[in-house]
Amino acid sequence: MKLLAVHPSALMYTRVFLRLEPLGLELVAGAARNEGHDVQIIDLQVETHEDYWKRLADFKPDAICFSGSYLANIPEILDLCKETKQRMPGKFIFVGGHSVSFIAPDVLQLSEGAIDCILKGEGDATVGLLLDAIEKKTDLLKVPGAITADGEGPPPIFVKSLDTVRPARDLLHHRNKYFIGTLDPAASIEFARGCPWDCTFCSAWTFYGRSYRTVSPQVIADELEALKEPGIFIVDDVAFVHQEHGMAIADEIKKRGIKKEYYLETRADVLLRNKEVFKTWSEIGLTYIFIGLEAVDEEGLKQFRKRVSLDANFEALDYARSLGLTVAINIIADPSWTRERFEAVRQWCLEIPDIVNISVTTPYPGTEIWHREARRLTTRDYRLFDIQHAVLPTTLPLPEFYKELVKTQQVLNTKHMGWEALKGTVGIATRLLLHGQTNFVKMLWKFNSVFDPKLQLSDHMRKPRYEMPVQPDVVDKIDRKALYVHGPGGRRTRALDDATEGFVDKTRMGAEAAAAE
Repeated sequence: MKLLAVHPSALMYTRVFLRLEPLGLELVAGAARNEGHDVQIIDLQVETHEDYWKRLADFKPDAICFSGSYLANIPEILDLCKETKQRMPGKFIFVGGHSVSFIAPDVLQLSEGAIDCILKGEGDATVGLLLDAIEKKTDLLKVPGAITADGEGPPPIFVKSLDTVRPARDLLHHRNKYFIGTLDPAASIEFARGCPWDCTFCSAWTFYGRSYRTVSPQVIADELEALKEPGIFIVDDVAFVHQEHGMAIADEIKKRGIKKEYYLETRADVLLRNKEVFKTWSEIGLTYIFIGLEAVDEEGLKQFRKRVSLDANFEALDYARSLGLTVAINIIADPSWTRERFEAVRQWCLEIPDIVNISVTTPYPGTEIWHREARRLTTRDYRLFDIQHAVLPTTLPLPEFYKELVKTQQVLNTKHMGWEALKGTVGIATRLLLHGQTNFVKMLWKFNSVFDPKLQLSDHMRKPRYEMPVQPDVVDKIDRKALYVHGPGGRRTRALDDATEGFVDKTRMGAEAAAAE
């Protein structure tokens, strides 16, 4: 079969700070191609809707799949599916990805028949089975993770081995358009998949059933050697949870003499526990590390069930700096914040040398806070669920909340963007421009055109094209296992030694009894 895989357009945050290659869609395309199908990819982050229609006309695919990884992309996906079905009624259209896996029945209903199937869970595990069923006209509901208007198939399954499915990077046009910070251009790579923790604001663990699986160091090194991009973003939810795995990859990189620059994201407690891993990586190309503090006080950390003490957070920041790493911190602004709280956070941001990103508490389907907060939503417009809009009641009037939020985010702009950033990175910027790479330099002046309180407020005034259904009353006790896309398989699904498993349980549950997951 001929399959066109489509990634939707960029979201608000990614229009400034980064634009990452659609690695998940490349993995799905790779899996489909491994099964003998003819596959093309179009990424609407860097191409247009006009390009999409031209590709459809030229390629004439039998099936079209859309990546539904982000909730705010759902309206665009629905519009494209409907128009595609109108223009080309015979095309089979399906959607997969992280976010849509949690809301499959709602999206099917909103599509009004334009979407033939939603594929829940790991698409690279089951896309071949689905395409085979489409081609042979057999029962789609025998495909694990498949949901249609007629019902739901068996539960989704995992890829048997992460070593066996590699991303079809060669199918992606405009690879020079992908960047993150000064990594321009940048490729993305997966060292491990899943997360063994259970933070209340996150749906990584509920999607993967608290599993944690790794790619072999040899396969990772093979892929790094094949990548032309000098910059690499490691997309793991938490990098180097397992110390031996991280060191083994580093050893393989050193043995082969691979020279790259790396960015990654991790937890403060993982950094402190596995100091030698991060020290070794700082010696082979790691330059930038994202640490999700989420909150700057103990009460906030408790709210997010992030069992890391403030002292440990600040110790981790100090250690990362001691390695010469650039540190970026994420803080979640709660709708209850007052002017005084925003001001306190601003002052703290100005006192530290690190880059600080401020996002907004957003209950997503698949998270615990979704089930606690869904009835309090002030909007059900999918477009606004992008961690940059307030979708819960704010203590401040909404215009004031956005004014304070952007004023706080402006700390990042003042410290690390515009002329100040260019002065500090003039050598890097010159080198990039000489090589025809303009993503980073253009980004330095985009902040004010994207992060604007008036624009954010006006987004609330626009009539929603698609809305989430009204949610049922929130129950006091959440059935955590009902949150999962991939059901929890327990200890056997986590590639962790006993000591690391114990560390994870201690840092996710504290003194509470660990759940049997």
